[in-house]
Amino acid sequence: MAKAIHSMIRVLDEERSLAFYDTAFGLKVADRLDFPDFTLVYLSNDESDFELELTINKGTTEAYDLGTGYGHLAVSVADLDAEHARFEAEGLAPRKLVEFAPAGKVVARFFFVADPDGYQVEVLERGGRFK
Repeated sequence: MAKAIHSMIRVLDEERSLAFYDTAFGLKVADRLDFPDFTLVYLSNDESDFELELTINKGTTEAYDLGTGYGHLAVSVADLDAEHARFEAEGLAPRKLVEFAPAGKVVARFFFVADPDGYQVEVLERGGRFK
């Protein structure tokens, strides 16, 4: 079986992205690989072995076009209401809390937040299939 180990996104400002992902999700630098034309920074925390890989292309000065193909990253948290309040207090501008309940049964509770480059991150309450 294959094991998911990381997802990569391109970011414009490394320090701004590191600050966001640390403040929002407690992701810290696990490794850093510096090359002549780009740098790879791997972020992780104790909740999961999965890593987020930030790619910083040296010399890039314009924001990346996210296009129509990017969807979102997703993380799960134990207390969605507390996390939403914390995001607001940190000035991270989370969108509204949503209860997704087709046919009247709650399937998921979540909110979205955009990172400094416009990538959307879904924050889901743990439970059911969202562990």
